[in-house]
Amino acid sequence: MRGRLALIVAGALLLAGCAAVPVQFANATPGRPLRLGGWLARPPGAGPFPAVLLLHGCHGVTASTHDWAQWFRAQGYVTLVVDSWGARGMAEGCSPSAPDLPSSARFDDAVGALRFLHTLPFVDRTRIGAIGWSNGGLFALALVNAPTHARQARRGVVVPEPGVRAAVGVYPGGCPSLRHERVVRPILVLIGDADDWTAPGPCVEMVAHMRRQGADATIVLYPGAVHYFDVAGLPRTWLPDVVNDNRPGGCCGATVGFDPAAFADARRRVAEFFGYHLRGSPTDGGR
Repeated sequence: MRGRLALIVAGALLLAGCAAVPVQFANATPGRPLRLGGWLARPPGAGPFPAVLLLHGCHGVTASTHDWAQWFRAQGYVTLVVDSWGARGMAEGCSPSAPDLPSSARFDDAVGALRFLHTLPFVDRTRIGAIGWSNGGLFALALVNAPTHARQARRGVVVPEPGVRAAVGVYPGGCPSLRHERVVRPILVLIGDADDWTAPGPCVEMVAHMRRQGADATIVLYPGAVHYFDVAGLPRTWLPDVVNDNRPGGCCGATVGFDPAAFADARRRVAEFFGYHLRGSPTDGGR
């Protein structure tokens, strides 16, 4: 009953023109689903609209995440920012002291978010995309990765049809884990060639392998850009207390910072990518 009331209240606020409202939904963990929080926004009008799932990185939902959501909304997309940390009592997932979640946890969150979008009458379920940053980027890509689907289905977690139509990974973590696999929907990977937290090399190899198998996969390397190149106003700095698998023993430290040229190009490419793949007719593969 409380979940239904939350939906009614969220719908009323959205219709009243509020930019984003908090919502709750269950993730897809079999037998013990977790109640997650998130933020939902929709453009003006009746819809149904294409939609985008936004999956945060290890620092959780930030002002930058919300800025991306409002940018998508301005382009005519329903947006759902998924908060994987709040319901687990986590402030962040970057440091050595952060809880070590099973790899399936955030996949379950993303599938639960997709199911939630399917309940909303103003969302066109045939036109849903996913974008994720760093750790969240891995799970945005996993939503369209055939071997991931097969592995998770054995646990009882099935991506609801018709699934995610296209996915973007912004400096995605976990490229080595997908390096020899194959996505079945288009993906776009955006990463700085100077990223010392998410090494670009494995992502380049991942995309090259997928392309050899016929996948629609693209990667863009930004010269001199590092992790968080899209976080406006963030000066280039060294984070000393973050786990980094590229350093001896996996600890610690990484370079982060805003790169205006990379950010501008990333926005342009994401607009074109989702504009192409989420705004065509449902039967034509995109356009």
